[in-house]
Amino acid sequence: MTDGPLADLLVLDLTRALAGPHAAMMLGDMGARVIKVESPTGDDSRGWGPPFVGEDDERESTYFMSANRNKESLVLDLKSEEDRDVLARLVERADVLMENFRTGVLDRLGFPVARLHELNPRLIVLSITGFGHDGPEAMRSGYDQIAQGEGGLMSITGTEQPTKVGVPIADLIAGMYGAYGVLAALHERSQTGLGRVVRTSLLAGMVGVHAYQGTRWTVGGEVPGLAGDHHPSISPYGMFATGTAPVQIACGSEGLWRALCGAFGWDPTEAEFATNALRVTNRDALVARIETLFADQPAEHWLSLLSDAGVPSGKVRQMDDVYGWDQVLSQGLLLSVDHATQGSLKLPGSPIRFDEQPFSGGRSEHVAPPTLGQHNASIREWLES
Repeated sequence: MTDGPLADLLVLDLTRALAGPHAAMMLGDMGARVIKVESPTGDDSRGWGPPFVGEDDERESTYFMSANRNKESLVLDLKSEEDRDVLARLVERADVLMENFRTGVLDRLGFPVARLHELNPRLIVLSITGFGHDGPEAMRSGYDQIAQGEGGLMSITGTEQPTKVGVPIADLIAGMYGAYGVLAALHERSQTGLGRVVRTSLLAGMVGVHAYQGTRWTVGGEVPGLAGDHHPSISPYGMFATGTAPVQIACGSEGLWRALCGAFGWDPTEAEFATNALRVTNRDALVARIETLFADQPAEHWLSLLSDAGVPSGKVRQMDDVYGWDQVLSQGLLLSVDHATQGSLKLPGSPIRFDEQPFSGGRSEHVAPPTLGQHNASIREWLES
């Protein structure tokens, strides 16, 4: 038993790789009991590495660990009638089933949506695909790298050529939207007593986060290009070279522009830069002016000056620096868990906190990602109870 706002929910996670596992982990972080149903060979991401930890039969993928905390692992071979019967009994008890098979695979395994709802009319089904469950390209495989390109994100990321984001952002966003849809369906179920199917895709997630870059085209008729390290609609807002490390500045209002000019001894009404629109038009000249000024002093000097002036600014931290930063630690964003074979581990935490709790996620204790089939016996015993 767990605690947390979703502690009364049972989630069956039939997904693998990242989008679906991330969605299920979000619910697990909030206290839901999540049973990860894996094939005999396990989630694909168990083999993604290096880096791995552990040796030989106890080797574990750090990639897998990133998306599977707060879960139990049950191995089922869904080509086996006996194991399909186990899944059917789990479905009868579950609140949510998540799957990211290609369209039609779950049907061929004997679990079309109609049967799932015959077994459990209250079941919420989350289906995550690559490009949507219908339409002319529904059967395409969904991989993050491809979705980042096809969904337009790479066309606005980078400086000299399209660049993917440094994490599988299409997977992660689809997972977040999927969890968001599940919670809405659970709320509806509290009124209707019936489940429904929630659908999203990597493509939908990419289009869903276009934000102002999308309306630049749909409303403004402008095709966005590579944004690089500077905001296309606000200036100065981006990364600037100094005598040592780069410094980021977010000058998002005229008041902040005046504060920046005060710190630098500049005239904020200078004709070339008097308004944000002019600063965007003349961005190259403004960037050159700032970087010429910054070249004579280290980053720490300029960060201190900007902070004193009230201008938002910051470093570009590497991962080791992020996870050693006292502000990150103060937000409960680094969790300690005990792994079945690897002992004590540190994992990134949930980005959600409730009330004044000092840790992230809605539960008071987090559980390490499971080894393959770690909970086979306990889950089967529970099903027989």
